[in-house]
Amino acid sequence: MPAWAYRAMDRSGKEIRGQIEASTEELVIDRLRGMGYFPTEVKRAKADLGKVALEEMPGIKQFMKILTRGKVPLKQMMPFTRQLAVLIGAGLPLLRGIRILAEQTESANLRNALHGIASEIESGNTLSEGMAKYPSVFDRLFVNMIRAGEIGGALEQVLDRLAVFAEKSSAIRSKVKSAMWYPVFVLGIAGSILAGILIFIVPQFSGIYDELGAELPGMTQMLIDMSDVAINRFWVVILTVVFIVMLWKFIRKYEWGRFGTDTMLLRVPVMGKILQKSAVARWARTFATLLEAGVPILQTLMIVKDTSGNEVISRAVLDVHDSIKEGETISDPLKKFSIFPPLVTHMVAVGEETGAIDTMLNKVAEFYEREVDDAVDGLAKLIEPLLIVFLGGIIGFVVVALYLPVFSLVDQIGK
Repeated sequence: MPAWAYRAMDRSGKEIRGQIEASTEELVIDRLRGMGYFPTEVKRAKADLGKVALEEMPGIKQFMKILTRGKVPLKQMMPFTRQLAVLIGAGLPLLRGIRILAEQTESANLRNALHGIASEIESGNTLSEGMAKYPSVFDRLFVNMIRAGEIGGALEQVLDRLAVFAEKSSAIRSKVKSAMWYPVFVLGIAGSILAGILIFIVPQFSGIYDELGAELPGMTQMLIDMSDVAINRFWVVILTVVFIVMLWKFIRKYEWGRFGTDTMLLRVPVMGKILQKSAVARWARTFATLLEAGVPILQTLMIVKDTSGNEVISRAVLDVHDSIKEGETISDPLKKFSIFPPLVTHMVAVGEETGAIDTMLNKVAEFYEREVDDAVDGLAKLIEPLLIVFLGGIIGFVVVALYLPVFSLVDQIGK
């Protein structure tokens, strides 16, 4: 039976650690609650506890801080949000809860932010004011929802909503990333193999053909020229790749560049549809979560605009913001933008008429999250045979190009 390491709080607020053997995580939580404890973390016990964590190795902390720019992965924010909600629900003082979570978090960036927030709370500031001073860890969505929870006296419920939002956002983001990285990974391996052929194998054949003085077919000459570039002018390829990456980042710095590139990506066959559905699901989920938390509509729209991750949606949200300021509807401006399918605009219009727009937005988010799941599964099934055909074509081209002069020489000898 597997062992589970746990951290829990007793009724006095004291932290308790230990291990329990159980078949599932749910049984561990039930057993701890039956003992009168409030579990804050349950995970599989590690057999090699003596090993040093990667981020604790010399120099790694500083390197990771520069690499991540102080950000905290969404997967680490999810347990923090859940645990803080549990501690507050258990009646633990906020300051004590923040300090406990700061001690047990594995992220150095989050730990530093929590220590700073604890100092802010000690100075008399609110939790949201403390979080606002760490924008790389807590974005505008997080800070404004916490502020709304503080004002409405429903901080625990808001934290639960944030945890659900983070879990769903992480799931859909992982789906899209897996769909994008699989072909990139396979093509990267194929590119490495092709580079090895061009650098080590093609020159051997090229030397033989030079000694024979044979006239080379176009395919063979093209392969030899590619080999020459890979061996003698590889720096041109590297500089070209670096230039393209830097140009992309430069364009993405500006609003017009983000709008143009996002529009272009949405038009990519198959993948564009996945990106569209993912963006719409995120927009609807963020919009609904903020409305449920009690954030004012105009403030909600500006937060959604800044956190959408897609400039096409950002422009649409800005139009909605201006429309509401003039006393108009939410659904009409959305119709101007093709990224929002008719289903979305109809659902939003129904939500406006019934006064349940947050409910309708949640239904939109759930629908498109399922659509993304189905689309990614379909793409995975489509990509595999396409990659096989593509890689087979490359191998076939190399083999034919290398041996075509041999066949020509054999024909000439036969004549």
